[in-house]
Amino acid sequence: MTEIALDPIARKRGEELVLDELLDLRLYERLRAVSRGGLADMLDRLVAVEAKHYKFWLDLFPIQRPRLDWARRIKLDLLTVVCRLTGPSAVMLVLEGIEIYGIRKYLNLWDIYQNTPFGKAIKDVLMDEFEHEDEIVSSFSGGKISPERVRGIFLGFNDGLVEILGAVGGFFTALREPRLVIGASIAVAVAGALSMGAGAFASTSSEREIRRIQRGKARFLGRHEGDPMLSGSLETGLMVGVSYIVGALVPVLPVLFGSENVVLSVVCGGVATVVVSSILAFLSGMDVRRRILLNLAVIALAVGVTSAIGGLVHTLWGVSL
Repeated sequence: MTEIALDPIARKRGEELVLDELLDLRLYERLRAVSRGGLADMLDRLVAVEAKHYKFWLDLFPIQRPRLDWARRIKLDLLTVVCRLTGPSAVMLVLEGIEIYGIRKYLNLWDIYQNTPFGKAIKDVLMDEFEHEDEIVSSFSGGKISPERVRGIFLGFNDGLVEILGAVGGFFTALREPRLVIGASIAVAVAGALSMGAGAFASTSSEREIRRIQRGKARFLGRHEGDPMLSGSLETGLMVGVSYIVGALVPVLPVLFGSENVVLSVVCGGVATVVVSSILAFLSGMDVRRRILLNLAVIALAVGVTSAIGGLVHTLWGVSL
């Protein structure tokens, strides 16, 4: 293939594409080696498609002995371990995350370079992504799970973490007594979990009713509508409520184990935020660093504001022992 004459920025992006495709190819190969049945057949087909994409970009942007950098190697090892431990459901979720990330990346590049020679190459790969790879993944019926369910779990965890971390900061400033902080935080966490679970239950029930009406309308008109994968309303509510409680425990546990200020809770919350933000960013296709920075900023704001309010309450009413 003839090499395209591009500016240094476009060439750098092209080399990044080579390494991204190499990462996907190595991941599919590893997952194929530990898969069986229909999942293995699907991964065989994906390996063939990804090998074609990798060769396409490598011919376009030649790199001497292309190797994954340390960040991509860590990502490859982490995804491999998670998929091996949790089985086909995790594999399908990872494949969806990779697909979302890849399409978002190519569409962003297409917006920038669509009127250049680089744009033609991006369009060819995008067509393959939209048609071929999507068909391969959709044809596999085993081990599918609802991505919305997984996102709901992590979002519930994230909400519990951020809200109760902010509450712990405010309670420490106002109450100045760890045992009171624990009691108040647990009360708020339980109320928040019930509220989140009830909200998830109501929204899922409404969505299922709307889907039922749409299917009835389609049947009346002689059309066939696929039945989307929706979790049960009660199941969704319970999962979101429980994940909220688990997230809320992160900032409360340091206090239970003897911490007398909010510092250790903030550190634990920050670490958990980085992990959860990375997972949510991967599943939604959002830029990982942007998601992490956004969540850390929200935590800093929540702790700062609630601590200020707690200090004001303590000063005005002396709410401490």
